Amino acid sequence: MKLATLDDGTRDGQLAVVSRDLKTAQLADGVARSLQRALDDWSFIAPQLEAIYQDLNQGRARRVFDFEPANCMAPLPRAFQRVAGAAYVHHVELMRKARGAETPASFWDAPLMCQAGSDELRGPADDIALLHEQWGIDFEAEVAVITDDVPMGATPDQAHQRIRLLVLANDVSLRNLMPDELAMGGGFLQSKPGASFSPVAVTPDELDDAWKGGKVHLPLRSTWNGKLVGQPHAGVDMVFNFPQLIAHLAATRTVRAGTIVGSGAVSNKHAKRGSSCIAGLRALETLAGGEPVTPFMAFGDTIRIEMLNADGKSVFGAIEQKVTQKTL
Repeated sequence: MKLATLDDGTRDGQLAVVSRDLKTAQLADGVARSLQRALDDWSFIAPQLEAIYQDLNQGRARRVFDFEPANCMAPLPRAFQRVAGAAYVHHVELMRKARGAETPASFWDAPLMCQAGSDELRGPADDIALLHEQWGIDFEAEVAVITDDVPMGATPDQAHQRIRLLVLANDVSLRNLMPDELAMGGGFLQSKPGASFSPVAVTPDELDDAWKGGKVHLPLRSTWNGKLVGQPHAGVDMVFNFPQLIAHLAATRTVRAGTIVGSGAVSNKHAKRGSSCIAGLRALETLAGGEPVTPFMAFGDTIRIEMLNADGKSVFGAIEQKVTQKTL
């Protein structure tokens, strides 16, 4: 099924069930006020949401309205935990090589992961509002999962059974702030101002055969100012699948329902498939023997991130954002 959170003026929004074709929706107010509420009691609430979903798709729903992605918040507008992974190790290797650094062999043995901001997650049409272009504004197209409770010490197989929903994400990065933060030996903080998410979150069964091995086997398209800059395949070159990422996170802690685990920028070894971020393009330019020529984003730029199924239909709806200057 497909779920969205509509902006009703509250912090957590109103949960809605969305039709498979993303054209209509129905509020889930009689079942669960918010997506977090549904995740907190998934085994009881999910079947009720599924019944609404089936009615929507078969034309039996009574309180139907047109679905407008522009009215959506992030499916989880705020989450108890968000974790950024680096499942596409090739991307990490590329970025390090471009700045003259080696990739430790351990990066291929265990996933690189870090905590990420989760107190204010943007909707699919929210502006990327920032103070300065000079920060090096970059989009970063990713796939992410939302979990149920995962016990400490869970195996990848056990973690696989706890994946409840999948979403697309734009994990905005401020590339010119990253070197100083890396030099201090800590993780990214100021250089990661906030992520944005697709209009809908989908259950794994919505992907049919494209969901296998804990990976999404579809291309992820990024269109910057109307120009396609990349459509790397999310199921290719993903060294650590989502069950492995979740198991790594749960090795020393219980993971609670509503945790968002991101894949990191989707990246393929074959450069012809393009990139999921500007930094990837610039790294290739650097390694080709010159200075990078592709600029970072400027105020007024737009970014669209979307995933189409084998029939050319949008699975999650699109993230469509504009970079704007925030005034104090």
